[in-house]
Amino acid sequence: MRTVAARVARTLLDGGVTHVFGVVGNGNFRIADALASGGARYVAARHEGGAVVMADAFHRVTGRVAVCTATYGPGFTNLATGLADAAKQASGVLVVTGDAPTSGPRRIDVDQAALARTLGARVVRITEPSEAGPSTAAALRLARAGSRPVVLLVPSDLLDLDAPVDGGAAAPAVPTPRPDSAAVAAPAEVAAVMELLASARRPLLLAGLGAWRSGAGPLIARLADRTGALLATTVMAGGLFTGNPWSLGVCGGFAAPRAAELIGSADVVAAFGASLGHWTLHGGRMLGPGAVLVQVDTAGRATSGRVDLCVTGDAAAVAGRLLDAARARGLVPGPWRAEAAADLHDLGWHDVPYEDAGRDGRIDPRTLTRALAGLLPADRTLVTDGGHFIAWPAMYWPVADPAALVFTGAAFQSIGLGFAGAVGAAVARSDRMVVVALGDGGALMGLPELETLVRVAESALVVVYDDAAYGAEVHMYGRAGAESETAVFASTDFAGVARSLGASAATVRDVGDLAAVRHWLARGGRGVMLLDCKVVRDVVAEMLAGDGTPMPGRAASGGS
Repeated sequence: MRTVAARVARTLLDGGVTHVFGVVGNGNFRIADALASGGARYVAARHEGGAVVMADAFHRVTGRVAVCTATYGPGFTNLATGLADAAKQASGVLVVTGDAPTSGPRRIDVDQAALARTLGARVVRITEPSEAGPSTAAALRLARAGSRPVVLLVPSDLLDLDAPVDGGAAAPAVPTPRPDSAAVAAPAEVAAVMELLASARRPLLLAGLGAWRSGAGPLIARLADRTGALLATTVMAGGLFTGNPWSLGVCGGFAAPRAAELIGSADVVAAFGASLGHWTLHGGRMLGPGAVLVQVDTAGRATSGRVDLCVTGDAAAVAGRLLDAARARGLVPGPWRAEAAADLHDLGWHDVPYEDAGRDGRIDPRTLTRALAGLLPADRTLVTDGGHFIAWPAMYWPVADPAALVFTGAAFQSIGLGFAGAVGAAVARSDRMVVVALGDGGALMGLPELETLVRVAESALVVVYDDAAYGAEVHMYGRAGAESETAVFASTDFAGVARSLGASAATVRDVGDLAAVRHWLARGGRGVMLLDCKVVRDVVAEMLAGDGTPMPGRAASGGS
């Protein structure tokens, strides 16, 4: 007969779990050990907060559930920021953790179920040995079905007790959430959207992360062909329409001027699976004042006050019904594509001139990012932390598809998760180079997981945008008149730190220093290469220029 710990592990393995990220302690060691010895790949993180971000990134890249495991008490509270980000990102992550004994809490314990629910996760708790198998299986099903993290709590006094074979207890009464695909739009709502698209002169179809997850991309593209619409994505769905000649790229603060102008001239915008947050709508400035905005989403309510018509439904299902309706009425594409064709070339930031601001041994971040764009392989996974610097990779480094982007911290507006996200992405797709971009503040906050990245990554390029400051705060509050040095720091030798952990590294102060990247790539690009990029501090990203709203990565309203 297996113990409860062994039964939990065996149920997960039999359920198809292949990857586990964690930090072991008294409350979870036997479970983690059984998972690793049973065949799962176990990645030992340096901090529990990193472990849950790794599992989240693995899910974003593969679409599969990964397990994060931690001990009780401080091990669990260390999960908080990463777990909240995964919940707000609607990621399928299963956290397996020790918990207070069934007899009651000890001094080390906190109410982990309440904390998990507060952070947005669902909770399943084993209350007796016979529940080990059924409860674990239920938690795994919930993580796969519910688009939200699930926390499985295993009381510490049960771990070493014998667990009867499955069937000794009924499956717990865990409500299974209705899948997003089950949300059915009302016929009248679909008809109203069809009328808007049919009468539009300049329709735009905008796809968010929900559209990608539902598989709506091809349907939306065909609907655009039928209606003569142009296409755009949110930053989280970047790459969904790669190669489509009618795609304008990303909508929002990262949009290049010519693309933004076309988006702003649309008279009807139908958004599929997009939360339409501040950065997608660029503070309300992205769309023309007379544009009609339709939101198709499973949320059941408009998530922005700018929305004129909200349709509750799965993006793929609604797009398919709209396409059928357009065909049934013999809809002929409008004139916008023909009118806009001459403007659909060179839509990116690479063609937008600027005056290089590099000086005093510090490189302009635009010059740095543009130069690196020519060196990076097309088949890559881009991971970003949060902060002011995110504008540069978003502007100059396109991704092949949404699964090739892991934007950590965006949903919860946090920083410090980039290194951990890179670990999860590297494990998920070892066939792709991982390129991870961080600011100096976030890099230092999440530094322990750089060692994990060095230990596990087949090929990873780390780009630290080091302006020796919390750049977002410097720009926002300095512009507002703040003069203190609370967000400014001395320079950090990231290259030296990286070498001490076993990575290759170079300090970059001008484009010539990027020769180190060429040499690393010529040697096969194996292992981890860190670029300690000393960037000028006073180049303000277009997404922030003239906008007093907090930056992504600190305190803004995100968007998918």
